[in-house]
Amino acid sequence: MIDLYYWPTPNGHKITLFLEESGQDYTIIPVNIGAGDQFKPEFLTFSPNNRMPAIIDHAPADGGEAITVFESGAILQYLAEKTGKFLPKDVRGRKTVMEWLFWQMGGLGPMAGQNHHFSGYAPEKIPYAITRYVNETNRLYGVLNKRLAGRNFIAGDDYTIADMACYPWIVSHEKQQQDLNDFPDLKRWFEAIAARPATIAAYQKGEGLRQGEMTEKDKKILFGQTSKTI
Repeated sequence: MIDLYYWPTPNGHKITLFLEESGQDYTIIPVNIGAGDQFKPEFLTFSPNNRMPAIIDHAPADGGEAITVFESGAILQYLAEKTGKFLPKDVRGRKTVMEWLFWQMGGLGPMAGQNHHFSGYAPEKIPYAITRYVNETNRLYGVLNKRLAGRNFIAGDDYTIADMACYPWIVSHEKQQQDLNDFPDLKRWFEAIAARPATIAAYQKGEGLRQGEMTEKDKKILFGQTSKTI
């Protein structure tokens, strides 16, 4: 059994995608990031960056005591290695998947996240920042579109954790001011993943957790953090 500390954000959805695809038994423990649940001392003991998702695996492969994992990319890699699913075993295939997983963690996620922030959440609209992150998101969409030309999935014919990492960050393409019609191969890939039964089930897990529009109090909790917070 896996405990998943989760909130319905792109990084949270990555993990429910994997768990639903692989058929793992898991329990969702909501981490309401607008209410500050991510700063609770008991959560920080295994997620020291005060971010979700995080997991506790009560049945690790070595049969020992429970294992905790934080950071969505690390969780995907851990679960793939444990189950033997969605990560190639050959060195070349694994290398490719890990390249694109790291690409998402270091590029697509952070840049799209800044896009969301300056376009939708920042109290002051800063044209330079909005243009900077909208354009960089656009560039990254172009990179992914080019990669998917002639391929069913990012690493080739098989669906992998690289796809699971990237897909949730494309879901908000309209908020990111991106038109999927400009990226035909990306659009084809996106629609194929959206139609997967496990994707539908994963996103249903988050329904009912969100509590309407983000309030100013929520924003202060999310965007006002310093070293004193932790």
